[in-house]
Amino acid sequence: MRRIGRQVLFLAIIGAVAAAAAGCGSAPEPSASAAPAAGKPPVAVGVATVAATDLQDSVEVVGSLEPKFSADVKSEVSGIVNAVYVAEWVPVRRGARLARLDTTETEAGLKALEAMEAQARVNEARARREYERALQLKQYGLITPQNLDDAKTAVDAAEAATAAARAQVQAAQARLAKSFITAPIDGVIALRAVNVGDRVENMGGGGLPLFRIVDNRLLDLTVSVPSSRLAQVKVGQPLEFTTDALPGRTFTGKVMFINPTIDPASRSAKVVAEVRNTDGQLKAGAFVKGRILVANRSGVLQVPREALQNWNVEQGTADVWVVRGDTADRRQVRIGAATATSVEILDGLQAGEQVVTRGSFALKPGDRIAPASGQGA
Repeated sequence: MRRIGRQVLFLAIIGAVAAAAAGCGSAPEPSASAAPAAGKPPVAVGVATVAATDLQDSVEVVGSLEPKFSADVKSEVSGIVNAVYVAEWVPVRRGARLARLDTTETEAGLKALEAMEAQARVNEARARREYERALQLKQYGLITPQNLDDAKTAVDAAEAATAAARAQVQAAQARLAKSFITAPIDGVIALRAVNVGDRVENMGGGGLPLFRIVDNRLLDLTVSVPSSRLAQVKVGQPLEFTTDALPGRTFTGKVMFINPTIDPASRSAKVVAEVRNTDGQLKAGAFVKGRILVANRSGVLQVPREALQNWNVEQGTADVWVVRGDTADRRQVRIGAATATSVEILDGLQAGEQVVTRGSFALKPGDRIAPASGQGA
């Protein structure tokens, strides 16, 4: 009896398991519409409206400032420096004395030449008196024509000797004057490379100048312009620039010269702009960044630079994300001139359309978007 009970219990358990399995297999499957799919949340983006505005077309440039007028001062004669009258950073006027060389030998030579000139004048006066006496004797027939010609020749020779002596004196006086080294232009002493007791050679011996004078009131700004933009640059156009030496300030100049040749290595040409530096704040040698203002145009479609993707500068194309209701689609556009903050759109967009400026890196075609608060107004 006990064995029969265990068999009954075993059969009951098997039946219960089979019934459970049958019940699971026969349950109806839920429909796709019954469980909503989990959709991708909108992408937060910043947008901007395409608008027609005025555009100041410009060519971005970099360069350096140099004084328009400067002079390296050297000695025209050799000698020992007896005095130096100026120091570095001191302003000087044209003709001001900068230094003096030892003039002892030059002064002695000048005195000797002056004595020779005086002797030549005496000889000239004697020859003139002899000639006048010969003319008087000719009236009475007491002198031969040959003697008269000799007297006239003696006067000519004496005059020539006097002129030669006078020229030698003037040359010595010029050498004496060159012993005083003077400033050839107005400016500031940027370099003083000589001291009392130094010996200087004629024209500096090919080494450093004795003084360097710089006139910073007028500067030349030399910049490089790509050959692709060179046709837009004209003499007289304004140039705006900044320099790290004076942060927060903007300076202006005017294009004065355009190099007629293009550097084959860089494919650019040198352009020189003139900059007035009346307050003396700008310094020669400063590196600057700026732009040449080449044109002013109105009604130009522009978008922020941040809206561009895959910008191909050479081909003049880029991609933008254009807002379509609550989605955004990628579109290729043609671009023109660019400024520090915006880019001209030549084709592909219309005024009033909106483009994504922030968050486009996470976008895919057809994605829903959620413009950030305050954007796209």
